[in-house]
Amino acid sequence: MLEGIKVVEYATYMAAPGAGCILADWGAEVIKIEPPAGDPIRQFFGTIGADIAENPVFDFDNRGKKSIVVDTSTPEGVAIVKKLVADADVFLTNVRPGGLERSGLDYKSLKALNPGLVYCTLTGYGLEGPDKDRPGFDIASFWSRAGLAKLFPPKGSAPFPLRTAFGDHVTSIAASSAINAALIKKLKTGEGQLVEASLLRSALYTIGSDFAIQLFFDRIASTKPRDQANPPIMNFFQTKDEQWLCIVARQGNADWPKICKAAGIPELADDERLANGRGRKANAAEIVEKLDAAFGQFTKDELATRLDEEQIAWAPVQTLADVAADPQVEAAGGIVQTPGHSGGSFRSPASPVRFPGADDGPKGPAPTMGEHTRETLSALGLDDAEIDALYEAGTVK
Repeated sequence: MLEGIKVVEYATYMAAPGAGCILADWGAEVIKIEPPAGDPIRQFFGTIGADIAENPVFDFDNRGKKSIVVDTSTPEGVAIVKKLVADADVFLTNVRPGGLERSGLDYKSLKALNPGLVYCTLTGYGLEGPDKDRPGFDIASFWSRAGLAKLFPPKGSAPFPLRTAFGDHVTSIAASSAINAALIKKLKTGEGQLVEASLLRSALYTIGSDFAIQLFFDRIASTKPRDQANPPIMNFFQTKDEQWLCIVARQGNADWPKICKAAGIPELADDERLANGRGRKANAAEIVEKLDAAFGQFTKDELATRLDEEQIAWAPVQTLADVAADPQVEAAGGIVQTPGHSGGSFRSPASPVRFPGADDGPKGPAPTMGEHTRETLSALGLDDAEIDALYEAGTVK
């Protein structure tokens, strides 16, 4: 879909490179500019004390890209970036606004060079306000600052950390969709567009239903433990073979008797105290206790059949090992084969949507550090002597 679109990615870590990965999967040429020490995520496993040669975390966000190493602390390095941007469609960065301004790679400067440029900045907190230059990471900007770390744990529990790059990749999806919206404008009018994505704003949208309640009523209910859930029938229940299922009760009262029937206790639906949402809320602990006992009489497979017969929405609570072997994950296209440098391929998460009939998967392996520096500089019109001089000066690697 994006064949012929040139993206210059001046970014490290995960959120912005994740957006670049989506664009690369969809056919864009993505040129990744790395600092002299490389993208820090190349050192992901070493940072956590693991001695692993392969790096599926880096490969996931950077497959199909070209890598060049440029020292943008030098005027010569900045000049190379500007040469790349001059005919690019998209500039994608997560460098903080102050640093971009000091180096002359801010939106105003690059727009003057390329009026049709879609310039996407992805930061922790946005381009305005007192925290615009504060470092942003998903566990801080997305999870903690946006209120998720307080909202998710049950009341009285300590905050727990967000798993690796969860908020980053939610923001990757937001940024890539915004870039494509801006590209439509560019293709229609020839005009570029500043795209401002942030971990904070993406988090607020992700938790938007609860945040809407907070903004309207100036209060929000806390997360309750299972025996206090409201409604108690929208909950997690364990089967006889110690498997957990998530059961979803739709709005209104229609699913209440169906859930009771699936649990093998249809008479519970005849209890007038429990006939509506208010009554079920007041007697939540009793309902959960009775459903726990009832559902615990069935295996997962038996309960799956009973719930399906009543057309109740449910899902198994799976480990990632379960997910990796789930045939529906494969059928949904959730796992793709990503080319490796050895010539083989390995399984990796897919981009967030599929375009049936189109080539929407990985276009190549993740690049080695600086793998495409010489070829990219040559394509910019530099001759071998000029390129050699840049290498000797340490401007590029």
